[in-house]
Amino acid sequence: MKTIYKKFIFIVLSVFAGVEVFAQQDAQYTQYMYNTIAINPAYAGSRDVLSIVGLHRSQWVGIDGAPRTQTLSLHSPLGFTRSGLGGTIIHDKIGPVTESQFNIDYSYTIPTSNTGKLSFGIKATANLMSVNYDELKRFDLDDSEYDQLVNNRFSPNVGAGLFYYTDTFYAGLSVPNFLETKHFDSDVVTLTDSSSSSFIAKERLHYYFTIGKTFDLSDVVLFKPALLTKATVGAPLQVDVSANFLFHEKLTLGLAYRWDAALSALVGFQVSDALMLGFAYDRETTELEQYNDGSFELIVRYELFKKYKGITTPRFF
Repeated sequence: MKTIYKKFIFIVLSVFAGVEVFAQQDAQYTQYMYNTIAINPAYAGSRDVLSIVGLHRSQWVGIDGAPRTQTLSLHSPLGFTRSGLGGTIIHDKIGPVTESQFNIDYSYTIPTSNTGKLSFGIKATANLMSVNYDELKRFDLDDSEYDQLVNNRFSPNVGAGLFYYTDTFYAGLSVPNFLETKHFDSDVVTLTDSSSSSFIAKERLHYYFTIGKTFDLSDVVLFKPALLTKATVGAPLQVDVSANFLFHEKLTLGLAYRWDAALSALVGFQVSDALMLGFAYDRETTELEQYNDGSFELIVRYELFKKYKGITTPRFF
């Protein structure tokens, strides 16, 4: 049964060869509270240090062609100005489709009170997409439609975001990609119209809303609930709710729930003031659960505190 389902996945992916696709394309993260720069440019520089984050996600382990995502980002305030600058590289692969994104993020922050700050951010993106039809399990090996490989097809994009935060609270709203880029191969002829182009994918706007708060439960335990909502035209609303507990400002343990999709366990450890390690494991709550061994996510954050003196309150997001 598992082998049959794997073949089904490839059949679904082969749709990329001849029709328009409206599904969610942005990479999915369980530890979004530590990787906010990937979805909101206004986050750039908000931690008041040079912050470097690396993440790997393997989704639906055991299914051929399942999504694999790697991100590498860094961001920092620009000296003593109110500006922040960041950059992110995202590599995403699902089946025969590989996408690489190169992002530059800029933010400008306005103090709103003694403790609150509001940041405005813009994002510029260069996207490269490749489709290797040779990775598909094809029924018709002589179909000429699969002979036209897509190799590093370039498309630009822009995005923007807002991010309000204090030492214990944050809320963000962002649209990482404003342009609904259509990826197509003009050399491919569809079966219904010999003069038309065959769309490989069409990117849709993704609206992100994030919010989180830190509560002191005792001198050694902090409670950190967070929520992420992603809305995309043509796809179901995604709602992620997480509850993390931080012990002695070192060990984080938590649970998360992705509405009608998955239940997750999270663990993190603050090795030093500079280094944090995190791990998340997702288990599907849908029928897909019986066909895979879950999803996992690894994250490493390294920060250079010494460059920015005067930090007296640790940040937990």
